[in-house]
Amino acid sequence: MSRICVAGGTGQVGREVVGRALDQGHAVAVLSRNPPPAGEAAKIDGATYFRGDVTTGEGVPEALAGADVVIDCLEGQTGEALKLFATGGELLLSAALEAGVVRAVLLSIVNCDQTAYGFYRSKAEKERVYSRSELETVTVRATQFHSLVARLFAAGSRVGLVPTIRGARFQTISPGEVAAALLEAALEAPTGERHRLRTIGGPEVKDMKAMAQTWKRVTGARGLVIGLPLPGPMGRFLREGRNLAPGEPYGRETFEGWLEKRRENL
Repeated sequence: MSRICVAGGTGQVGREVVGRALDQGHAVAVLSRNPPPAGEAAKIDGATYFRGDVTTGEGVPEALAGADVVIDCLEGQTGEALKLFATGGELLLSAALEAGVVRAVLLSIVNCDQTAYGFYRSKAEKERVYSRSELETVTVRATQFHSLVARLFAAGSRVGLVPTIRGARFQTISPGEVAAALLEAALEAPTGERHRLRTIGGPEVKDMKAMAQTWKRVTGARGLVIGLPLPGPMGRFLREGRNLAPGEPYGRETFEGWLEKRRENL
């Protein structure tokens, strides 16, 4: 069995990675800026939590001590976290190399290098950091999560509208299946390649309006489904279908199936 350090192990995908790794019998260290206190549901029994910050180095060596592999599920969507996102990746990799870690796995977004949208650009910049590392690295690019689209619908429905983006289709995937792919990449036998890129997508490509109708039916929510334009680089990215990976299906859980399992919590 391996010792795995999950950076960002308290986030949506990170928690799934932690749980799956523990279920497989691996030792797990979680690096987080804000580890959950004892007794909270977010804290997974069996994992060891370390408070740390990859942008300053605080707590990072302790979390990486004895690890065979590090899985980077960190996010940096706004403010300083966004500005320092790639720098944090560089510092994490440097510390991992010093700690004797043999492989680093990065969670990224499909075609993030094909748009000027700031958050995606930061993902692409971090990918480049990983591709230059002395460590063996695997970057796993995923399509958008089921939960992202569901949150957009839920937010709008509070004011009686279920917003969709005109011309947008999605190939959403379950966060749990993304976690499974990250764990596979972390534990697979060496291939001889220093840096690898893997792309994964959900099981079906769906028009966003059809997804909205599915969300309403499964959740019982009310609201008028409306199509809205999304200007700027992100809107163009979606209209051109660059968020899709139709030749790279991995997930088996459909958007509807994922919703059905969480009906009571949506």
